[in-house]
Amino acid sequence: MAPIKYLLPFALAPLLLTGCPGNDSSPDKPEQDDVDISQSIELRRTSFGIPHIEADNFAGMGYAYGYAQAEDNLCLIAEDTLTIRGLRSRYFGPDGTYRIPSNGAETNNLNADFFWKVTATDDAIRPLRENSDPEAVAASAGYVAGFNRYRAEIQAGQHPGRHQRCRDADWLFALEESDMYRRYLRLAVLASSSVFVEGIANAQPPVNDGTAPTVSAPDPDQLLSELAREDEDSTLPFPFNRELPFGSNMYGLSSEASTTGESILFGNPHFPWEKTERLYLAHLKVGDHTEIMGASLYGLPAVLIGFNEHFAWSHTVSTAYRFTFYELTLNPADPTQYLYDGEFVDMAQQDVTIEVLEEDGSVGVRNRTLYRSQYGPMLTFEVSGVPVLNWSSGKAYTLRDANAENDRLLNQFFRWNQANSLEEFIDVHASVLGVPWVNTIATGPGQQAYYGDVTVVPNVPDAKAEGATCGSSLSPVFSQLAPGLPILDGSKPECQWETDADAPAAGIFGPGNLPTLRRDDWVHNCNDSYWATNPKSPITGFAAIIGDEETPRTLRTRKCMQQVIQRLDGSDGLGGSQDFDLARLQSVVLDSSLMSEQLAREDVLKAYCGVGSLESSQGAPVDIVKACKVLQQWDGTHNLDSRGGHIWREFWRSVSALADSSPDKCLRRSMPAIR
Repeated sequence: MAPIKYLLPFALAPLLLTGCPGNDSSPDKPEQDDVDISQSIELRRTSFGIPHIEADNFAGMGYAYGYAQAEDNLCLIAEDTLTIRGLRSRYFGPDGTYRIPSNGAETNNLNADFFWKVTATDDAIRPLRENSDPEAVAASAGYVAGFNRYRAEIQAGQHPGRHQRCRDADWLFALEESDMYRRYLRLAVLASSSVFVEGIANAQPPVNDGTAPTVSAPDPDQLLSELAREDEDSTLPFPFNRELPFGSNMYGLSSEASTTGESILFGNPHFPWEKTERLYLAHLKVGDHTEIMGASLYGLPAVLIGFNEHFAWSHTVSTAYRFTFYELTLNPADPTQYLYDGEFVDMAQQDVTIEVLEEDGSVGVRNRTLYRSQYGPMLTFEVSGVPVLNWSSGKAYTLRDANAENDRLLNQFFRWNQANSLEEFIDVHASVLGVPWVNTIATGPGQQAYYGDVTVVPNVPDAKAEGATCGSSLSPVFSQLAPGLPILDGSKPECQWETDADAPAAGIFGPGNLPTLRRDDWVHNCNDSYWATNPKSPITGFAAIIGDEETPRTLRTRKCMQQVIQRLDGSDGLGGSQDFDLARLQSVVLDSSLMSEQLAREDVLKAYCGVGSLESSQGAPVDIVKACKVLQQWDGTHNLDSRGGHIWREFWRSVSALADSSPDKCLRRSMPAIR
């Protein structure tokens, strides 16, 4: 451990937490009882600033954790708090930009406020709060108290020069426990509802004056044609392309793949280093039985990726869909009624008022009525400007989100943090089944390597998703737009999600229908589906909503597999025994060679570099002699001192857009999979 930078003992006393309730903008209304933290709590920081926390119980751990995160990022957490309360427009104005970097959603503050007001409601967070383990509840309450202590110190003038953006701001609210559970819900729906912030916030029924003709869903062939024309030069947004614009990698290497006979786990999560989805490293010790170190996301007082003496684990974003769309057939006389089981049913409606900071400094309001079906919120959705899901006089679309119903999220990670063996870790993975949207790889000293996409997935077998009974008019569109994502007929009870006997909640697959693998050598995931976790043991037979099978892998996945395979057969040039130790693992994972270069550079040079010039996208000739010379001398890596990598990168970005008639279509990214 690096030298201790400082030791911060706490003067402990019960603390009354005050703050505004979740959907109320009043910042000083008490919400809960005293939190007893009269015990031993210690917060130390290394010279790198990493907090090491030791407490007698989880409330004390949460207290120190909340204080430390406030100390490091007070304004970041304060802004996220006002966001999930639906108050961005009140303090930042309605037209400012709101982004969720981890899923690509972007809209304005006003739409964000309407979305969070109808999504993170008291009713929505109540099951999560009521069904969480006592340890999670205590840590959450402690976090609130610790955060509020640091906030009080700032407002009393302590820590001069720190947090200048918000220390005197009127939006630096006291945190309260409901904010914690809203934050947990926000994390749960990152790969589902919150992808559609704008579509949910703006979904409105058509005006029905009795004269407008009934309009059904668009013709699937016409819609596909429009999408193909509009989307030639763009990439479908997450989650439709099943991959974020950044990538995570992880390996589990068992004793057979290790020089020492001990297992090794490597995790390389690539969540964005901005806003509250940044990873925060900490060491937590609670009493005599819980000690864990690793990374979490802001506002969650537990380790999400980490290790103890018994096991280690990491995550990558999974390819499984966490939601389904439902197509509703509407009452021609009332577009807020939909057909279900032979009868028209009223949509629930919520009148929402948002306070808005006007340009003249006054505070105004904006009002909308938003709607929900029995499945979830109504929404609209478009791709590259082409409307795909519209609310017409004949059809409308709604979303059911499995992770909006996931009340086991906190229990999953708090129980993992307290586990005492790899076997217990694996058992908890299946029995709780609260992981929202990530693959998991784990191993322990001398243990097998374990992989599981044991996550919250709507229970929609292929027969239901692809069958004539539950298919919708847009099923042919989604089979090409987003293979594996069902869009179901919302008028039929038989099209409700199914429930496995071993599932801990209704409507999701149980662990017996989710992919896992245990190996004596290695497993990996680099954001592709579960299928080629280890190419010697393909994982097959699972529903398409979870992931694709027997399809091309991305170049990054192929590179990940190649790195391990070549190390274990000794063909990577590193020498020594054909297995991993720490030094060789570091050499492998920090290697910046490119699969695209290995596959295609030679062919590119042969195809282009003999002609001297090429036509640009504007039709003008471009001299490529110098570029070709640089590429010929390039070392094939993206190291900082490599010359030529930037040329290859920009060339390769445009390769996938080549027309099928191009003589170089073989260079496109859809290359044969490693078998």
